[in-house]
Amino acid sequence: MKVKICGITNIEDALYCANLGADALGFIFYKKSPRFIKPKTVSEIINELPPFISTVGVFVNENISVVNEISNKLQLSYVQIHGDESPVYLNQINVPSIKAFRISKDFDFDSIYNYNSKYYLLDAFKPTEYGGTGTTFNWRNIPSGILAKTILAGGISSDNLEIIMSEIKPAAIDVSSNLEKSPGIKDHKKISEFFKTINKLENRC
Repeated sequence: MKVKICGITNIEDALYCANLGADALGFIFYKKSPRFIKPKTVSEIINELPPFISTVGVFVNENISVVNEISNKLQLSYVQIHGDESPVYLNQINVPSIKAFRISKDFDFDSIYNYNSKYYLLDAFKPTEYGGTGTTFNWRNIPSGILAKTILAGGISSDNLEIIMSEIKPAAIDVSSNLEKSPGIKDHKKISEFFKTINKLENRC
């Protein structure tokens, strides 16, 4: 199971996460987010990362030309689309995409198949937020047919990793707010404990 740490805003947190085992780091280009980061800062961070770390740019209802300009300039591994974008919009992105869905109680999982995306990120629904909710939804409602392309997000912590890894088994998990001191500032102690739990559970397999 791959691990993506999102909401990175500084080089210290980026390197700490990468060195402990993060497979991907997420950078939020949505200006209304408390975890917003400028492309220039992301470029400086990416230049310092070790090899084989995937970089993900997160956008919300952004103009497609802006998305492609930033992703090309920074040579991002993926673009994560977290707003109300259409399937046609995704087809215009120049790098592999991750389409995020906010899962409410009456969410229609069949709608996911309309999007030609490399992965699907499933997060809890909050009417006032596009992500980083820090809350869970009923993961057992996820159709088994999409789990191989699912990045699970929302309320993930050391406390529920065992359930995720033994029962849900998504392709990856995405963690942000539960590993922070404050929005955009990671708590290194929490991150260390998080990866220790993952390693312990993986060694059981």
